Amino acid sequence: MRIATLGIYHEANTYSPIAADLELFNEGGVYRDGEIIDKFASSHATIGGFIQASSELGFELVPLLFGRVNPVGPITRDAFEQLSTEMVDRLAADGPWDGILLALHGAAVAEHVPDADGELARMVRATVGPDVPVGAVLDMHANVSQQLIDALTITLVYQTNPHVDAAERAVDCARLLVRAIREEVRPVQALRQLPLVVNIARQTTDEEPMAGLVATAAAIKNRPGMLSASVVEGFPYADVSHMGMSCISIHDGDPRAAAAAADELADEIWSCRGELQGEGHDVRAALDLARNADAGPVVLLDVGDNVGGGAPGDSTVILAVAQQVGVRSLLQTLWDPEAVAECVDAGEGAEVALEVGARHPHSAGQPVRVEAVVRRLADGRFEEPRPTHGGFRFFDMGPTAVLDTSDGHTLVVMSKQTANTSLQQYRSLGIDVRDYRVVVAKGCNAPRAAYAPVAQKLVTVDTPGIAAMNLGAFEYLHRRRPMYPFEDQVVYRNR
Repeated sequence: MRIATLGIYHEANTYSPIAADLELFNEGGVYRDGEIIDKFASSHATIGGFIQASSELGFELVPLLFGRVNPVGPITRDAFEQLSTEMVDRLAADGPWDGILLALHGAAVAEHVPDADGELARMVRATVGPDVPVGAVLDMHANVSQQLIDALTITLVYQTNPHVDAAERAVDCARLLVRAIREEVRPVQALRQLPLVVNIARQTTDEEPMAGLVATAAAIKNRPGMLSASVVEGFPYADVSHMGMSCISIHDGDPRAAAAAADELADEIWSCRGELQGEGHDVRAALDLARNADAGPVVLLDVGDNVGGGAPGDSTVILAVAQQVGVRSLLQTLWDPEAVAECVDAGEGAEVALEVGARHPHSAGQPVRVEAVVRRLADGRFEEPRPTHGGFRFFDMGPTAVLDTSDGHTLVVMSKQTANTSLQQYRSLGIDVRDYRVVVAKGCNAPRAAYAPVAQKLVTVDTPGIAAMNLGAFEYLHRRRPMYPFEDQVVYRNR
């Protein structure tokens, strides 16, 4: 049994001016053939799960091409067309195939294709024909289109946020695909797109209402004849028509049963629409909570500068206020290649005076002046063997400098955007987050898997930026209307 695996993995924030071009893809990672096995076999990412399943189930997994880039703006036309064309050309040349496993994010947007995931899946389906089973695993933040569902035989979605179940869902998908190839099951899918956005501060599946919704999906999945049921949170920072929450159900052979299950799950989601909205603390209140806590670290989740949501990761909003009010013992990262270059020129142990952060027009805050000692210079590479957000294992911050400032802050200044999803990011530099009163994490949900076990408290901070909590501040030209909570009077009927 020969099964190909391939995919483009990108979450596009359409408000980011940083385009996902070929240079960024090559920097983030474009892997071919055996490189895919080398990179992901030991990971907990989606492809790592596909590789694990191939061993457990005894099929031949043929890796073709996988491209990944850090969440930024839309994929350029050149990048999408070059990568997608190479993928389908390889599919056509290296077949025939018994099945296909796609590693997609589900919230990809290209400059010329709003539904990039759906278009890639359509191209794959057109290449292999109508009879070859095609399975895909999506991120829980996918904006799922009907085009995507129509091109796929099996669509599974992460059901944890932080996303620690990527490999597990991938194994599930591969098992279903193998059963479909053997004609043991006949998957029938149903998609329900709700006119609803869930606020990022209410998306963790460890808390209500998402915990209950995921439990409902799991109960539906376990009914006789059901193959899968998934809650999909959606990604609100993509201004596309299919943006928003959705749910997917898969039944073994009965379209009406699949539709009824999807309707039931959609009704449950819709009943929670008010609870799916949330608020965070302002910066000063969050810093006061940290300063007055009995012990640290208190982790401040910098929502507006969420690297995993397409923000640059160089906001100085919290840092500037901490400097102004005298909060000490603070640790955070900043994406700032220019500051790193100054530190490299100065050398380890040098005293420097420089501006850090807020280097881009879409950055939140202004560059902050610091006086510091360059504690350490490093290449920025680190490895996370445990299943943290997304399950990826190998990371590269690029040349990196650790600064101890006269304000009592420790700043890790990076040359490449890197999300705060692993404590190994700091441990690789000889830093223990437990030594600090305040730790700023650039994200909302993604950092929780790593930081919750060591944090005395997690505080969601309503900061500005292109991943801000207040979705009313964003101009949407393409979203559906009416849509809750943008419009108050929204009626949803799925029958």
